[in-house]
Amino acid sequence: MAITRRATVQGLGIGALLPFAPRLALGQPAGILTRPIPSSGEPIPVVGLGTWITFNVGDDPVLMEECAAVMAAFFEGGGRMIDSSPMYSSSQPTIGYGLRKLGYPERLFSAEKVWISDPGQGGAQIAASRAHWGVDKFDLMQVHNLVSWEEHLPVLLEMKAAGQLRYVGITTSEGRRHREIEKVMASQPIDFVQATYNILDREIESRILPLAREKRIAVIANRPFREGDLIRELEDEPLPGWLTETGARNWAQFLLKFIISHPAVTCVIPATTRVDHVRENLEAAGGTLPGEKLRRRMIDYVEAL
Repeated sequence: MAITRRATVQGLGIGALLPFAPRLALGQPAGILTRPIPSSGEPIPVVGLGTWITFNVGDDPVLMEECAAVMAAFFEGGGRMIDSSPMYSSSQPTIGYGLRKLGYPERLFSAEKVWISDPGQGGAQIAASRAHWGVDKFDLMQVHNLVSWEEHLPVLLEMKAAGQLRYVGITTSEGRRHREIEKVMASQPIDFVQATYNILDREIESRILPLAREKRIAVIANRPFREGDLIRELEDEPLPGWLTETGARNWAQFLLKFIISHPAVTCVIPATTRVDHVRENLEAAGGTLPGEKLRRRMIDYVEAL
C-alpha cells in the first residue's frame, strides 16, 4: 500500500509568562482502558492527545477555541496525557489557553520536551514551556529527538530527584536513530520512550518494545495515523467484514486498536482538531482489543489494499 509521508519542522515560539491557576477536579469515566507506568505503577489511559501541527494555530481566536473544545472533550472522555514540544511553535500557548479555560483539570498528565542544541539553554526553554502551559511543573519531560541528550538527560534526572519533574524520557519519530534510542534505554534510568508505531511502521516491535518491557520503560506511540496520511489513504477503502471482532467501528479506531493492543505500548497520542474525532479516538480505549492472530489479520488486510 502506497502511503505518502510528510515532515514539517516549525519554529520555536516563546511567549509571555502565564499566571498559574488552580486545577479543577474531574471524575474518571468508567470503561476506559489504562496501563500502568512501569516505573511507578501509576495508571494512564492508553489514548492521549498529540498537538503536533493541529494545535499550531497562532493567535487565531476561532482556531484556539476549537482546540480548547477538543481538550474539553478529551478530558470529559477520560483522557489524561497531552504531549507537546517547543518544536511545535504555537501549540504550547494554545494548550495553555485551553487549560486556563478549563480551570486546569486535575487529571492532566503534562508531557513536554526539551529541544535545543545548546545544553546551557535547556533550563530556560523548560521554564518558557511551563509558562506557556501555566503549570508549576511537568509530569513528564522528554529529550526531543535525542537532541544533545548526553547533556540534557542528567539535568532532567536531577530535576526529577529534586521533585521538579515526575518522569523523564526520550523521543524519536519516523524510524530515526533507533540504535541510539536502544543505547539510552539500556544504560539510562528513564521512565518513558516515545517512538513511531502504527500498523505499517512496526520496526520498534523487533527491539525497542521488548527492551522497554525488560527495562520497565513506558512506551508512547506517536504518528499513529502518519499525520493523517494513513486515514486519508484508507477512508475510501472497504472496512473488513470482521471489523467488529477488533472492537472498532471505523478506520481510526481500527488503527488505534492495533497499536494499543500491543502489551508494551502504554499510550498512543493521536492529534486532531475535531471534537468528534477526539471522542472516537478515546472510544478505542474501551471495549475489546484484538489478540495476536487478529492483529496479524489486520496487518495483512491493510497491506493488501
